[in-house]
Amino acid sequence: MTPLELYSQQPSSTYEAKLHATMQLLKDVTNHHHPLVQATSLGVEDMVITDLIQKLALPIQISMLDTGCLHKQTLSLKTQAELHYGISIKVFQPDAKAVLHFVQENGVDGIFKSPAIRKQCCHIRKLVPLQALLAGYKGWITGLRREQSSFRSNLQEIETETTQQGTSRIKVNPLIEWTIGDIWHYVEQNSVPYNTLHDEFFVSIGCEPCTRAIALGEDFRAGRWWWEQEGARECGLHVHESSSENISLLNK
Repeated sequence: MTPLELYSQQPSSTYEAKLHATMQLLKDVTNHHHPLVQATSLGVEDMVITDLIQKLALPIQISMLDTGCLHKQTLSLKTQAELHYGISIKVFQPDAKAVLHFVQENGVDGIFKSPAIRKQCCHIRKLVPLQALLAGYKGWITGLRREQSSFRSNLQEIETETTQQGTSRIKVNPLIEWTIGDIWHYVEQNSVPYNTLHDEFFVSIGCEPCTRAIALGEDFRAGRWWWEQEGARECGLHVHESSSENISLLNK
C-alpha cells in the first residue's frame, strides 16, 4: 500500500478550513512581501505548495537546490513538474571546487565518519547554495509541518529571520498545521505529481546517501541520517539563531 492509498482518505476534520486559510495566506504574503521564492525540495509537501501557487497564479519564483547527490527520481520529477505546470524551476548548485576539496579531504563516504563531517557536507552542498537562492528576495516559502518532528513542532506559520547582510526576511510555512492525511488528500483530489520514492515510503527525501525508507510507526524524519544518534534530524536549512516570531503581514 502506498502513502497515497493509505492516507488520501484520511484528511483532518478541518481540512477544508486549512486549505482555505493556506490559500489566503499565500495571497496575503504575495501582496505584502515581494518578491518571494519557494525553495522546493520536490517533496510531496512542496509539490502541494507549487500546485497552490500555480492555481492561484501567484508571481512566486520556484527554485531548488541540486546538491549533486539527488535521486534520479527527484531529478525526473523536476522535469515532470515543469511540463505539468508550464514553468521553469531555477536550479542552484554547490561550488564544484568546494565539493571536490571536501571529497578529497574526507573521502566519498566521509559523511558516515562523524556528524561534524556530515554537517560540513550539508553546509557545502545546501547551506551555501541556499544563500544564493534566497538572495534578493523578501521572503521564502517552505513545506515544513509541525507534525514532521519534535523540532518542527515549535515553528510558526510566519517567521522573521536576519540575513547575512543584516536585513530582515520572512519565512512562510503555509502547511504548518496540515496533517499527512491532509497532504495526500490534496494530492489525490488535485492529481498533483509527486516523487515516486514516496510510494516506497521514503517520507523525507534528500540526498541519496542520506535518505532511506521508513517503517510504519517510525518518525517522519527517521529516514534521514539514520546512522547518527537520535536528535534533530536537520541539515541546517531550517535551523538559525535569528529571532523567530509571528509577524504582521502588513510589515512590508
